[in-house]
Amino acid sequence: MGILGLMRGARIAVEVCMAVRPDEEVLIVTDTGKLRIAEALAYAASSLGAETSTIVMLPRERSGVEPPRPVAKAMLGADVVLMPTTHSLSHTEARREASKAGARIASMPGITEDMMSTGGMTADYEEVAALTEAVAKALEGKKEAHIITPSRTDLRMSIEGRGVLRDTGLYHNPGDFGNLPAGEACLAPVEGTAEGVLVIDRMGSIVTRPLKVIVRAGRAIRFEGPDAGKLEALLRSADENAYNIAELGIGTNPKARLRGIVLEDEKVLGTVHVALGDNRSFPGGRVASSIHLDGVLLKPTLIVDGQVVMRDGRLLISGQASGP
Repeated sequence: MGILGLMRGARIAVEVCMAVRPDEEVLIVTDTGKLRIAEALAYAASSLGAETSTIVMLPRERSGVEPPRPVAKAMLGADVVLMPTTHSLSHTEARREASKAGARIASMPGITEDMMSTGGMTADYEEVAALTEAVAKALEGKKEAHIITPSRTDLRMSIEGRGVLRDTGLYHNPGDFGNLPAGEACLAPVEGTAEGVLVIDRMGSIVTRPLKVIVRAGRAIRFEGPDAGKLEALLRSADENAYNIAELGIGTNPKARLRGIVLEDEKVLGTVHVALGDNRSFPGGRVASSIHLDGVLLKPTLIVDGQVVMRDGRLLISGQASGP
């Protein structure tokens, strides 16, 4: 991947998504696996006149593991934080505290050089924002979500009283946070309410073939499939709350493509994802875990309080039909 391809995504991230201003201080948090992408983002930010710093750490062992204390401290002092990392810092105390302090933050876990020039990073983020808002409104104020897929997912959960996060890709106000590439509406189901069968079609390199998960009282209790051992080992290495059904999300990015990388896979228009582990980054969420893993469901049907919001991967909202 040439520098021009990297700079295309870097400029969209800095100029459109983060709206960086010359008088701001920008921090790039990266690790040894993402240095070229960090360099491109730093160049794009500094070319706007922003005071730009880059801090490099070793890759975390898995998503949800806290960064080193000096990194967390640096995040508290920045106006804008971009985090191209190997594993996600989204669901960490360091990120949450920096958001509370007013930083605008974009998490980019697993971002690749190819992703910077094609796919979800090249989306029209005004379009993504509008679609995300429409999905969020279809979820807000509702009581129950029911997911069905061709892979035999049949899962119900309460969403009553839960606010919906809009991951629009436009992070222009103090405290705004989301992913880049962006594009999802997501929430934390009410703890202890998810019941049924969840079949994960994709979970990055962890799950590459359909994996059946039996869910009772809001927790994953049994795993069946070729990749079950890998997922169970990862959950056991975390903590007891790793089995919590933590998130329901709906992809809203028309340019996102399935790549086997959760960062972009979960944003694909026409998909739903369900996460395990920590849910404290979502309104009302109160389960703490050192892990947060998103499983992507393909061609889902999503029914909210009896209304079909998505059918076989086609989004049906506000009189429009969208999907692959």
